[in-house]
Amino acid sequence: MTRWLDGKRALVVGAGSGIGRAVVDAYLEEGAQVAVLEHDRAKCALLKSQLPGVPVSQGDATTADANERAVAAAVAAFGGLDTLVNCVGIFDFYKGITDISTDELGPAFDEMFKTNVLSHLQSVKAAVPALRAQKGSSIVLTESASSFYPGRGGVLYVASKFAVRGLVSTLAYELAPHIRVNGVAPGGTLNTDLRGLHNLSLGDVRLDDAPDRARDLAARTPLNVALTPPDHAWSYVFLASDRSRGITATSTHPDGGSVMGAASPSPQSRG
Repeated sequence: MTRWLDGKRALVVGAGSGIGRAVVDAYLEEGAQVAVLEHDRAKCALLKSQLPGVPVSQGDATTADANERAVAAAVAAFGGLDTLVNCVGIFDFYKGITDISTDELGPAFDEMFKTNVLSHLQSVKAAVPALRAQKGSSIVLTESASSFYPGRGGVLYVASKFAVRGLVSTLAYELAPHIRVNGVAPGGTLNTDLRGLHNLSLGDVRLDDAPDRARDLAARTPLNVALTPPDHAWSYVFLASDRSRGITATSTHPDGGSVMGAASPSPQSRG
C-alpha cells in the first residue's frame, strides 16, 4: 500500500517538541522527506542526533532570515518543497484584559502576535516561491480551539489564534489555485512544551506542568479523551496528502468533540 506522503517534501517550522515533533515523525512514517526549523538549540541537537537524515535549521521563526535559510536547506536537500507546516506558538495562561497591567499590555501584545502570527507569515513568505514551483503543494498552519471560541486561553492568545484562522482564509484565497492552505485546530494537548509570555513573567511556565492535566482534559471533552501530539499529527498528514487535493481554506478539529460544549466552558475545563 502506498504511504500517504510518498514523494512529498516538507518543511516543519517549530519542530523540536510537541505537535511539531509529532508531525515530523508522522510525515517520515508516511514516506515524506522532512526538513525542520527550530529555535531552541538543545532541541536542534536532539533532532540531529535522533533523525540524522533530517536537515535541521536553527533560528527564530519570526524572522525572514531563519525561514529563508530553512527553505533553502530543504530545497537543496530534496530538490524542491511540496508542503510547509508551522507549529510555532506561545500561551498567555488565561490572562484577561483586567489581569494585564497597562505597562504590560503593549509588550505582551507584541510578543504574542510576533510569535503566534508573524512566525506564520514569515514562513509562508519564505516558502511560497518553492511551493509555487510544484504541482499540488500545500500549507498547514496551526490554529487552536481558541481560533473558534473563547475560554480556551486569555485575551491575547485567543485574539492571536483568531488571527491565524484569518491567515488560513486569506492565504487560501490569495494562493489558489497553486497552493492549498488549511489549518489544524487542536484542543488541549498533553506532552507539549507550550510556555507563557516572557512579558507577563510566564516564560518559564509550561502548560503541561498543571496538576491532573490529563484527567482535566479528558473530563472536558464529550469523547473523554486527553489528546497527545500524535493524535493531532494525522490531521497534518491528511491535509498535506493528495487525498485532500480538493480541500482549502478549512480546518480540522481534533479536540475530542469539545466544540459541542464550547459556548460556555467553565474555568475548570480550561487548558
